[in-house]
Amino acid sequence: MQHDQKNLFIALALSLAILIGFQYFYEAPRQQKQQEILATQKAKEVDEADIMAINPNLPENQTNGSKDIIDGMTRAEVIAYQKQAAKRVDFDTPSISGSLSTKGARIDDLTLKNYKVTTDPDSPNVELLSPSGSKEAYFIESNWLSNDTSIKLPTSDTIWSANKDTLDTSAPVILTYDNGQGVTFQKVISLDENYMFTITQRIINKSGKDLNFTPYSVIARHNPPPALGFYILHEGPIGVLDGSLKESKYKDLDENQTESFKSNGGWIGMTDKYWLVALIPDQKDDITARFVKNPNKNNYQTDFMGKTMAATNGSQIEYTMHAFAGAKKIDLLDQYETDLSIPDFDKAIDFGWFYFLTKPFFYALKYIAGLVGNFGIAILIFTVIVKAALYPLANKSYQSMSKMKKLQPKMTELREKCGDDRMKLNQEMMELYKKEKVNPASGCLPILVQIPIFFALYKVLFVTIEMRQAPFFGWIHDLSAPDPTTLFNLFGLIPWTPPSFLMIGIWPLIMGFTMYLQQKLNPAPVDPVQQKVFMVMPFMFTFLLASFPAGLVIYWAWNNLLSIVQQWSIMKKMKAI
Repeated sequence: MQHDQKNLFIALALSLAILIGFQYFYEAPRQQKQQEILATQKAKEVDEADIMAINPNLPENQTNGSKDIIDGMTRAEVIAYQKQAAKRVDFDTPSISGSLSTKGARIDDLTLKNYKVTTDPDSPNVELLSPSGSKEAYFIESNWLSNDTSIKLPTSDTIWSANKDTLDTSAPVILTYDNGQGVTFQKVISLDENYMFTITQRIINKSGKDLNFTPYSVIARHNPPPALGFYILHEGPIGVLDGSLKESKYKDLDENQTESFKSNGGWIGMTDKYWLVALIPDQKDDITARFVKNPNKNNYQTDFMGKTMAATNGSQIEYTMHAFAGAKKIDLLDQYETDLSIPDFDKAIDFGWFYFLTKPFFYALKYIAGLVGNFGIAILIFTVIVKAALYPLANKSYQSMSKMKKLQPKMTELREKCGDDRMKLNQEMMELYKKEKVNPASGCLPILVQIPIFFALYKVLFVTIEMRQAPFFGWIHDLSAPDPTTLFNLFGLIPWTPPSFLMIGIWPLIMGFTMYLQQKLNPAPVDPVQQKVFMVMPFMFTFLLASFPAGLVIYWAWNNLLSIVQQWSIMKKMKAI
């Protein structure tokens, strides 16, 4: 039984080490290389022809025609240049700022006012949406289809007239286009104080004949950034359609090119680690939704098409939908889910397999942080609460481990007595355990319980926007990022930045030391090989966890320290030390 316990612990530890090592030695260098390539890449021309067709009935490689963007223009220069041909409707709320283009009636310029790119006070704000023609074009467009090819429909090049120059939360802007055939198209666009746009598309038919129109909306993206979520986080096309979560990575679309879905209501969009751009159709409408990749370009889109609507002569029709573009704040997504009846909108946040733990953990940490004013302190308090909840289980386990440690001399005698006869040794061990009323497997229970807690807390720290750039004390300015210090430049005293695999910070060292101390309290394995494995594990985990979020390493170190105190007190009481 003791061998089974040790083997189980080693198997669990090695499994965890493989997962962590994959991120540390493969994914992290790959991501760093991709980001370096992206950072050094020269800005190049990306004109309207580089954005694939947004008409869901057209081939994905269909293109539009404007080619007036000058090579090397920045995003701001592209916006300024396009203003010469078509004015923009500016908006500025407590959460976002930007503008709508009257050319194509697109939402294509949006900056998040409350989020900076880095923790540097002078860092620019996150620019989420960018117009066609910029290097990383990313925009929303809504329009109509018709089976009557004689009807002139608005296109991406159509110039719409606006009833005002500024959009605010108090009143919508109305964009109008008259096709000269007796059909007037209108878009009524409003926004709230957060990240939700409401778009009502309206058609007034005075053409002298009955017509049919089909509404559609699209999110188009050119050159998406390298995924930052490693292997534990989804980034790319996403949606909840017919009650089921649909996800596709960009690299998957490179092979499949198009994925289609039928749904009643739901939502569809593109997600990054912290940001989401999503289309929310009328929840009573049957839609056809797609994830699409242009086979010849690095262009992606998600789109949906609603039901065909009849516009008889002299009548008007309209279709209302919503578009979200902003930070994935859990409270806000939950609020929209309730207010707008959006199914499972919180699934835009990848809570992982332990969803039933991750979300409650987040709310607990947020509540505690609201009381103490710091998420780092909240993690320490939360760890104490978890330890208290698991105290009966841990107490029983540590008592068993204390008894095991007291049995070490007898176990050594049995090993010498039985020699290489492992079957006889196991039988003798079982008799000893039965006589002393010891259950060696009970020591594994705290380890098994800690695994889902560890990964759930990892998810909270890694995917929630609330943890992004949340400071602790001293040198920790972002709990969701690794400890920025390193032993190999004497924690900043030497003016040298080591490579990523040598970034062994103060908190990982503290964690490794507490892990070493905790092992000293445990009964030593009888097998010499196992003894060596256990001896190197603190050093191995120090290196592996150095690339993990600082908040998680702080949790682990603090949890180890609490476990040491608890285990030491129990063992002292039982006179095992």
